[in-house]
Amino acid sequence: MNFGSSKITVYGQTSIKQLEKAGAFENLSVYPENEAVTRIPLWRNKAALRTMISGLLLVIGWGLHLNIGEDVAIYAYLASIVLGGYVLFIQGLNNLIHFRFDMKTLMTIAIFGAAAIGEWGEGATVVFLFAISEALETYSMDRARQSIRSLMDISPKQALVKRDEKWVTVAVEDVRVGDIMSVKPGEKIAMDGTVIEGHSSVNQSAITGESLPVSKSSGNEVFAGTLNEAGHLTVEVTKKVEDTTIAKIIHLVEEAQAEKAPSQLFVDRFAAYYTPAIIVIAAGITTLPPLLFAAEWHEWIYRGLAVLVVGCPCALVISTPVSIVTAIGNAAKKGVLIKGGIHLEEIGRLKAIAVDKTGTLTTGKPNMTDIIVMNPDRQPQDLLGVATAIETQSQHPLATAFKDHAQQQKVDIEAWSVNDFQSLTGKGVKATVNGETYYVGHLGLAREIMPSEVPASTYEKVEDLQAQGKTVMLFMTNDEVLAIFAVMDQPRAESENVIAQLHALGIEKTVMLTGDNRQTGEAISRKLGVKEVAAELLPQDKLEVIKRLKAKYGKVAMVGDGVNDAPALASANVGVAMGGAGTDTALETADVALMADDLTQLPFTVRLSRKALRVIKQNITIALMIKVVALLLIIPNWLTLWMAIFADMGATLLVTLNGLRLLRTT
Repeated sequence: MNFGSSKITVYGQTSIKQLEKAGAFENLSVYPENEAVTRIPLWRNKAALRTMISGLLLVIGWGLHLNIGEDVAIYAYLASIVLGGYVLFIQGLNNLIHFRFDMKTLMTIAIFGAAAIGEWGEGATVVFLFAISEALETYSMDRARQSIRSLMDISPKQALVKRDEKWVTVAVEDVRVGDIMSVKPGEKIAMDGTVIEGHSSVNQSAITGESLPVSKSSGNEVFAGTLNEAGHLTVEVTKKVEDTTIAKIIHLVEEAQAEKAPSQLFVDRFAAYYTPAIIVIAAGITTLPPLLFAAEWHEWIYRGLAVLVVGCPCALVISTPVSIVTAIGNAAKKGVLIKGGIHLEEIGRLKAIAVDKTGTLTTGKPNMTDIIVMNPDRQPQDLLGVATAIETQSQHPLATAFKDHAQQQKVDIEAWSVNDFQSLTGKGVKATVNGETYYVGHLGLAREIMPSEVPASTYEKVEDLQAQGKTVMLFMTNDEVLAIFAVMDQPRAESENVIAQLHALGIEKTVMLTGDNRQTGEAISRKLGVKEVAAELLPQDKLEVIKRLKAKYGKVAMVGDGVNDAPALASANVGVAMGGAGTDTALETADVALMADDLTQLPFTVRLSRKALRVIKQNITIALMIKVVALLLIIPNWLTLWMAIFADMGATLLVTLNGLRLLRTT
């Protein structure tokens, strides 16, 4: 049973009727997952009707009590108690038989006790107010869950696909991977796929939280549930309906909402001891004064019953889950996938954040800015051609800068034959071109492979370029440096503002992680306002940086691309993956996925988590303080039974409304 998403998963064979019968004491209605839930009107809702008639009988009882007398009013009160509370009594008595103590057990004892001492009106009032409290609790959780249900409704149920050279409309469940799908302007895209024809702008805010439409053309990926705004698109389907990005988001968020956060586990453990303790206190208040001090039994039984009612842990139990469900749902609607309450709380406690440079703080699309020829006997075009031919074999992000620049210079890289390509992790690459061995890598590789000292002029040029924030690669043989290539990966426009926001939110340390040299890293960090740079890092070095930060600051987040930074992401208290939309690895492995490739979602996530932590603490405090005050009012006999249930209902309503404030966090 997933309380957060209001779902039940059955392993085996059963029917809806059998499930509803099994849950009869809880008055559950069950619907198939893929079937739209029809809201039952208030006048047809059996529970609501029972509550309303119970309330009407209560009012009639009050009227009879005032005008005729209590002897006649008892019958109206009794009818109100039975009609409004029989479902509660069945569950409460069942709990008592099995020695389970929860709010329904407390209420059952209190109502039967009130009737036993002749407080029929009080008992009927408690039944009615408890029913109202339960209805408010159900409504508030439905509001919190609605943020995910709204995601379920955004994807079309049918798609227009080509079958046997004809366009036919089929249910999305019948669409197969490889089908060709037509999407007209103004229509929502039914399935994940790749555009094979057409050009349009697509509003994908439902998936990524991006406010502006994204241009899509041949070769671009599109997602189910996004809106095709302008042109006609022909799309090849790449995923089945249950594997689409929106389906995965919904599934992961529902799992996240079901996972209990540390504060919720604490509240659950506390409630397990708290409820029996309330029963013991009530029993003591009921029996000790009459037995020890010859006090009036009726008066102290009444006070003991008031303790049971006011001690009901409704508000305490709901205080944490309503906040967590609301926060995770709000984040999902804004394109941030938080994988559970534990990660939501961890983000709120962060003291340090390490951010990968390439593709996270920078655009990840480097441009070649300088080519310095060190051997005058070699032509710049030839050097660029050979280096690019080697780099085309590499998966390194900087290889793109070589390819793009060679294209601009109209260099035919097919003229060079590359053999024996080898990637030198963290250092560069090596290959044989037309029988000669070449290297492309950083200065450390040059010192390693060259038998003689690297010329001072090379050092000077490298240092000058690095001081400008450029990444420098040397093109060389075993004997000499042939050319120096400088590449610049431009910082994202929003990076500086994001770092400033993180510091303003109380993040004590921001660290930029990069495989680049220290000078390049420091030039970019100065521009962005990052407090520390860890440069010239191999993948395993990033892991060591995270360990060092955890030892010093306690709670640390790592922000990266979800693939290359996997060890560091796994080691951090919170691993944040950039650009989760369409990236299965990021969705599955990261604790938090920023669905759009948008760094501005990071401060929002920290802000939301901090607010969620505050709200949870406020809710627990509100719930306990109202209980303490109400219990103190019982001692001088200032608190009646109906006032006690009203205090409990008020506490439940307060913590619920406070939790729902998280929906407004931006």
